[in-house]
Amino acid sequence: MNVAVLGAGGTIAPAIVRDLAESEEVDGLLLLDVEESRAEHVASLYGGVKARAAFADARAPAEDPGSLARALERCDVLVNSASYRVNLDAMAACVKSGCHYLDLGGLYWMTDRQLELDSLFVRNGLLALLGIGSAPGKTNLMAARAVRELDGRPESLHVSAAGRDMEPPPGFTVPYSLQTLLDEVTMRPVVLVDGAPAQIDPLRDGGRVDFGEPVGAAETIHTLHSELRTFGESFGPVAASFRLSLSADLLSTLRDLREAPEAEIRRMAADATPPSGRTVSVHLVEASFDGREVRIRAVTEPMEHWGLGGGIVSTAAPAAAAIRLLARGRIESRGALPPERCIEPDEMFEELERRSCRFEITTREEVRA
Repeated sequence: MNVAVLGAGGTIAPAIVRDLAESEEVDGLLLLDVEESRAEHVASLYGGVKARAAFADARAPAEDPGSLARALERCDVLVNSASYRVNLDAMAACVKSGCHYLDLGGLYWMTDRQLELDSLFVRNGLLALLGIGSAPGKTNLMAARAVRELDGRPESLHVSAAGRDMEPPPGFTVPYSLQTLLDEVTMRPVVLVDGAPAQIDPLRDGGRVDFGEPVGAAETIHTLHSELRTFGESFGPVAASFRLSLSADLLSTLRDLREAPEAEIRRMAADATPPSGRTVSVHLVEASFDGREVRIRAVTEPMEHWGLGGGIVSTAAPAAAAIRLLARGRIESRGALPPERCIEPDEMFEELERRSCRFEITTREEVRA
């Protein structure tokens, strides 16, 4: 299988590239970016003999020599690790070139628009896998597994995420795109209340969540996330939410930047120090039904021999694993779909356990008189 990676010069792409370079299902890697030199750098460090770099602009007209559609002509699947703002453009390029599509999320409202392309992808015999990072992605499949354990329509289904740098570098650092982080804390989150979507205020306090070691108990906020767009249709929960825990310093900086000019945000993003190779990511999914509670916890630690932290690997590994499952014929569905509707959770968990991720599943029964 020949795989293209869009946004190859970004934060998450190096781990996707390294993972796919080690995957026997992958024959070649085409690393695409609007800054070709950044893609070349990632290819040289993480792509081995399989990778080559090229320029591509997802928003260029299909007939343009530098368009994404042209770049994908000999590819089987695209992993879009660029900004979610180009998701629709990248999907159009995939349809034009007859290429499967994966991305890392659409921040709810973009996912909503992408789901409308389901019939187009079905007609073309293609898969558009929407949101196959850590959250959304891994969390969707954790939810599917939790609901299966409940054996009934969940009364509640809550997702919580936390990331920490155990050896933070000096200066300002962000775990992924600064602009996406700002969107998460400025756009109104969506939760499910009585089974229906409802918007709440940005930065709404999500309470204190015990993430377990090494994060421990930490404060959270509600943020806008793609899981809430598909959970209602997939599982029918009465109540559902997504909560995020950020370090106090990062959250304070994001609050200050909410009203900053776009030029200032671009400058901050360009000057940000990359996270260390010692980041850790923790995700929780908690579901309840008829007095029974299921809690699934995923902890992703650094991939030592890659020199990449768990925060990056946590987002990258599900996308790379989905490529392998697709190549093996383990993902047969076609259309524009979230992970919970086309991937068997246990198969994904098995793949991720080879990438420094461990899962813990606990259940609790209500004691009734």
